[in-house]
Amino acid sequence: MSATLRLTEQLIARASVTPSDEGCQALIAARLALLGFDCETLESGPAEFRVTNLWARRGTGQRPTLVFAGHTDVVPTGPLQAWTSDPFVPSQRNGKLYGRGSSDMKTSLAAMVVACEEFLAAHPEPAIDIAFLLTSDEEGPAVDGTVIVCNTLQQRGERLDWCIVGEPTSVERTGDMIKNGRRGTMSGRLTVKGVQGHIAYPHLAKNPIHLAAPALAELVATTWDEGNAFFPPTSWQISNIHGGTGASNVIPGNVEIDFNFRFSTESTPESLQQRVRDILERHGLVEGAGYDIAWTVGGRPFLTPPGTLVDAVRQAILDELGIQTTLSTTGGTSDGRFIAQVCEQVIEFGPPNATIHKIDEHVALADIEPVKNVYRRTLEHLALQAGASA
Repeated sequence: MSATLRLTEQLIARASVTPSDEGCQALIAARLALLGFDCETLESGPAEFRVTNLWARRGTGQRPTLVFAGHTDVVPTGPLQAWTSDPFVPSQRNGKLYGRGSSDMKTSLAAMVVACEEFLAAHPEPAIDIAFLLTSDEEGPAVDGTVIVCNTLQQRGERLDWCIVGEPTSVERTGDMIKNGRRGTMSGRLTVKGVQGHIAYPHLAKNPIHLAAPALAELVATTWDEGNAFFPPTSWQISNIHGGTGASNVIPGNVEIDFNFRFSTESTPESLQQRVRDILERHGLVEGAGYDIAWTVGGRPFLTPPGTLVDAVRQAILDELGIQTTLSTTGGTSDGRFIAQVCEQVIEFGPPNATIHKIDEHVALADIEPVKNVYRRTLEHLALQAGASA
């Protein structure tokens, strides 16, 4: 059994359902301490939802720094009887490793650690610093995890140059895709106000669903932007509509519409909010008197164009796997949105994501070592370049 596989299984065996860490970070920190990392645990959140974060750095902070980032928490298993084997007992079958977190993202975490062990064994005094930023709050609300660590680092003036987030980004085969950015996410709750009444006497009531419908039709049909070379166009989608008392003969007093933007760098939260207000106003809805709207910005878009980090990861994938990787910004959000606020170059790379969050989540055994080797080769490329420019 390889060192990477062994560590992956040790991590899977810890039932770290968000926000619990269950000792995963302590296990990793012990390995990193032997390599000369200074390890610091930062806890945050209320006692009933305590989040564990690890910040570990090897070096003085005076040299370029590569950060490996990820999360030790996993999503709930769902019904245990639906799993072929216990989700927290790592099981090998038919060339695959089964267990919750095997793909998202304990294989990546193990690969990062072993990649550093191998790299530092061959290059004990590299021209770069290496750091780890781990949290147990990525699969949860994400308010006491990576964002807390990033705020702390910013206050300290810590220097971060490059970051690899171990999200499972590959599609058909390991290395075929990396994420060099992510769209922003912003949710809104629109409450349109009406007057409740008997459905047989509509002249004595005001139906908020009818009031909202023309504006919703325009919102659905609106082109928010065209995207760009890296991002698809911004999208707007309704997720929930709540209105009525449940009775068939009552006009509701108000209606709530939940919606979400996934937006590119061509738009900003402020510009999108204003355009929504303009559309509502065109259809006779007045803010305050006719409607209220509450906004939640889950994350702004970030983008790392081709450059030092992207080129290093691309070359590492080509050297290890012989394929030209695709750059993509599709998919949901990740903690990269927080790290991008303190680190100019952020990418995501990991194994295939076809089974993440599913029953019988698994990773192919044949994918584990290549992920580790790509991380190690990336370290080698970045250290060589930093040494040449020093």
